[in-house]
Amino acid sequence: MVTTIGFLDLGAPELLIILAIALLLFGSKRLPELSKSLGQSIGEVKKGVASATDLKSEIKTQAVQTKQALYDDKSNEVR
Repeated sequence: MVTTIGFLDLGAPELLIILAIALLLFGSKRLPELSKSLGQSIGEVKKGVASATDLKSEIKTQAVQTKQALYDDKSNEVR
């Protein structure tokens, strides 16, 4: 049974080969540091995406409120 990861379609043997190459390139002391910094970077990206999503919903809410306020003002005008 081969497990795949997302759109890359990588199985366990491919991941082991990539890990072995990374170990050869960076060494056993540097690899944990790289993994930690990669994890922190992913966390920051997730925070940024969540912040952007919150900002988008806030802007949408403000736009709806402004539109409603403008509609209410026009309906209260004297003709």
